[in-house]
Amino acid sequence: AIKMDLLHSNGVLIIQHLQRDYRAYQDFLNFMSHVGDPRNIFSIYFPLWFQLNQVVGTKMIWVAVIGDWFNLIFKWILFGHRPYWWVQETMIYPNQSSPCLEQFPITCETGPGSPSGHAMGSSCVWYVMVTAALSYTVRWKDKSAVTLHRLTWSFLWSIFWIIQIIVCISRVFIATHFPHQVILGVFAGILVAEAFEHTPAIQTASLRIYIKTNLFLFVFALGFYLVLKLLDIDLLWSVPKAKKWCANPDWINIDTTPFAGLVRNLGALFGLGLGINSEMFIMSCKGKNSCKISFRILCIAASLAMLQLYNFVKIPTHTEYLFYILSFCKSAAMPLTVVALVPYCVHSLMRTAEKKLN
Repeated sequence: AIKMDLLHSNGVLIIQHLQRDYRAYQDFLNFMSHVGDPRNIFSIYFPLWFQLNQVVGTKMIWVAVIGDWFNLIFKWILFGHRPYWWVQETMIYPNQSSPCLEQFPITCETGPGSPSGHAMGSSCVWYVMVTAALSYTVRWKDKSAVTLHRLTWSFLWSIFWIIQIIVCISRVFIATHFPHQVILGVFAGILVAEAFEHTPAIQTASLRIYIKTNLFLFVFALGFYLVLKLLDIDLLWSVPKAKKWCANPDWINIDTTPFAGLVRNLGALFGLGLGINSEMFIMSCKGKNSCKISFRILCIAASLAMLQLYNFVKIPTHTEYLFYILSFCKSAAMPLTVVALVPYCVHSLMRTAEKKLN
């Protein structure tokens, strides 16, 4: 406990330093914190990559969902505090002179803090993207191509680490994580992504496998929660702390609670399985138009546009269980739209246009 308090107090000093000396970069750091948001995987990265390479797109969803599930379990095990409430409750500062940490609209996360979900999600999805991009260049055999591959390797991994470092700094800057929590998140995300580099079976998974995986993830997480609750250990201990110490009650969002993230991820995985095993996917993404650049570009543009429209759909939060059900449905609709609905519509339009030309 003493070592952890020392780690936290040193983390607070780093946060104060960042908030004092990097205030000019406040808007940029807040933006980078949004960049690391795991929800961007489903609304931005996945639509782009799935149409370019279905193997990479599928892997991205699996990595994001399993990574976020492990993040939830780790958070429940590690009981990590967040800086914005820890400084208010710790007894290590003399005479009640606790440090003043500035809060922002995105500071008041309600789940435990370790490891960082943003850092873990960002590192796992960027790891998938970088390794996928490098897989194209590793096939080059002549000497000039080998040199180009090495330069590309250095450039992409440099970009990877620059993005991870900035995302980590942004999460520490807004006082929602201690430095050790974001570092743990980055390396945990890399481990999850690397594990899926050696799991090709997900590419041929049936809808039954998707449903079984969903059920296992949900039952395990819920069972873990209920067993510890029977032992008088409340895994939602962080929610009242967030509500108590958040500077603005309006910044508290049910979407940041542990079960909200679990439901969102299960919905995304189910939607992917439903889409990949649908007739619409087979007719469009496996048909003759799927190899055309115009088909892929239209699918990417239409998917991104549709998913942005989904962001305008606000789920009511007055009833918690209703929120979880609707959140699951909305999350399932997003990959289903990208994988099946949009490609099928584009395929139908292109086929109609070809018939008119003929």
